[in-house]
Amino acid sequence: MRILSAAAVMVLLMAPAYAQMPNVNLIPEIASKTPEEKEQDAIKERAYRESLKKIPDAKTSSDPWGTVRNNEGPKAATAPAKPKTKTGSSTAGTSSVR
Repeated sequence: MRILSAAAVMVLLMAPAYAQMPNVNLIPEIASKTPEEKEQDAIKERAYRESLKKIPDAKTSSDPWGTVRNNEGPKAATAPAKPKTKTGSSTAGTSSVR
């Protein structure tokens, strides 16, 4: 009885996974094109290539943030940054309170 219930549980758990598997045809039927279909494909390809030649070259930038962004870039520092000093022991001896 336990084996039968275990088999039933396994079948119930595998059913959703089996339903999600794609239906793969490993030996598809090879359908060749007729000469008329090949000719129509060639005509479509030529028309596509001609339509690509008619597209004008883009002269302007298509940057939507071009007016917001600074085009100069980051400014370089003119003077080198001061090295940081330790706080505590080195500044304790030079206090202004006497």
